[in-house]
Amino acid sequence: MGKIVKVSGPVVEAEDIENVRMYDVVRVGELGLVGEVIRLSGKVATVQVYEDTSGIRPGDKIENTGRPLSVELGPGLLTSIYDGIQRPLDVLRKSGGDFIRRGLTATPLDEKKKWKFEPLVSKGTEVSEGDFIGTVPETGIITHKVMVPFGISGKIKEIRAGEFTVSEIICTIETPSGDREITLKQEWPVRNPRRVIRKLAPSDPLITGQRVIDTFFPVAKGGTVAVPGPFGSGKTVVQHQLSKWADSDIVVYVGCGERGNEMTEILTTFPELEDPKTKRPLMERTVLIANTSNMPVAAREASIYTGITIAEYYRDMGYDIALMADSTSRWAEALREISGRLEEMPGEEGYPAYLGRRLSEFYERSGNSIVTSSDERRGSITIVGAVSPPGGDISEPVSQNTLRVTRVFWALDASLASRRHFPSINWLNSYSLYREDLFQWFNKNISEEWSTIYSGAMGTLQKEAELQEIVQLVGYDALPEKEKVILDIARMIREDFLQQSAYDEVDTYCSIKKQMLMLRTIMHLGKAQQEYIEKGLTMSQILGVKARGKISRMKEVKDAEIEQYTTQTVNEIDEELEELAGDKK
Repeated sequence: MGKIVKVSGPVVEAEDIENVRMYDVVRVGELGLVGEVIRLSGKVATVQVYEDTSGIRPGDKIENTGRPLSVELGPGLLTSIYDGIQRPLDVLRKSGGDFIRRGLTATPLDEKKKWKFEPLVSKGTEVSEGDFIGTVPETGIITHKVMVPFGISGKIKEIRAGEFTVSEIICTIETPSGDREITLKQEWPVRNPRRVIRKLAPSDPLITGQRVIDTFFPVAKGGTVAVPGPFGSGKTVVQHQLSKWADSDIVVYVGCGERGNEMTEILTTFPELEDPKTKRPLMERTVLIANTSNMPVAAREASIYTGITIAEYYRDMGYDIALMADSTSRWAEALREISGRLEEMPGEEGYPAYLGRRLSEFYERSGNSIVTSSDERRGSITIVGAVSPPGGDISEPVSQNTLRVTRVFWALDASLASRRHFPSINWLNSYSLYREDLFQWFNKNISEEWSTIYSGAMGTLQKEAELQEIVQLVGYDALPEKEKVILDIARMIREDFLQQSAYDEVDTYCSIKKQMLMLRTIMHLGKAQQEYIEKGLTMSQILGVKARGKISRMKEVKDAEIEQYTTQTVNEIDEELEELAGDKK
């Protein structure tokens, strides 16, 4: 039993703690507040406490649990809502009311609920770490695959089918060091990445149904994305759309230090959302971790590790996971506050010198990986991290350190948001380093024209940016007709393709095939207009082509009808232009 000697906000110093090691979890004071050892100096241990330390004073006791900060992994994670240290918020509310009492704890997984376990192996089977031994129907969408815990290999001595709680023994494995009993749950320290055999190069895109993302700035499964943007630019809406529509199997949403009303909206709307693929509740494939800005700062620091560990567990089952971290800026602010209380040497803007390393460690836990050598099982974790730079200035340390380790940058623009252009991703400032890797997939699975259409559209938008400066100097009417065509097509790409409504029943999701057909139609119009300009037509004449109006209505057309609609639109445009030029015979 140790004794507290100093208290500084969430940071406590104690001495004479028995057998203490770095990152051990301790219980602080009479209430048994949860804390974690983050520094050792002689007999003095420095502890960050995950709860409010009001009333804690020097002389109070501190007790070592002898275990690192860990999460429980097993059936029941999906549909759950946790705080930063995996306390189930719905359970705490029932026992303690709307506000969490200090020292109040509850088991992360329901210890009373029975799960139907169906074995996949039989007595005498040789198994090794990570191998499947059975399944549990966790929700109507996801089957939970029970794995041999890491560090255990041997022969199945006994395995039972039936209904069990997460703590009951389902299997006994005979190992060289003795028999090991297996339950439906296992534990894992959050700061240690779960092991994989090897990581694979990006090959398949994470299809999101958002045109500006999939077509212009795609992310690969297992990739990393930075989404910086000022207040009100739509970071959270982008992550909501990805949570609902991205073709991942499971979503882990970490609300890290966000405003309480924003997290309340997530906690109330997510349980009501319908998974568009299965028509079942979206929560059946979602884990929410809620850590609002008024919760203890140390728990905010732990929340993203809790989230990524849960994501790794499901990745090991062979699932594709999308992890949304909103926002890593609040997590970095928690690091800064704790670093200040530890009296560490500050780095840029007061952030600790190890900020970049911590961000790298987090994003490196993403990836498209082969999990086991026995069955070449593959799984992926895609991390989408929102960043909230003060005043929208991305030159600050969190944004810059994030951009160094992520390969996709979706630059949210406040000026686009104020013009009601959503998603407000700036097409000139954003980039994706996966684009070249994914072109092969798009050309093979969607259309051989994909890379050509993309290059033409992006080139048009870049030329428009150059022409806008000239227009401001000499006016639109002074431009040559060919350059007027560029401005016209760029406007169509912006308004009729990039702009997308998250609240429209049809437009909220756009299949990759529809995206290609829409963009191909717009680029065909641009090519046709350039041809007829050379034949003597003017843009003022071409603007009278009635079929042009059908392009702006492509968003409203359902997937099943889009191919016929775009083909008809292209034919009508060609006929009207021919008639206008007097070429029709």
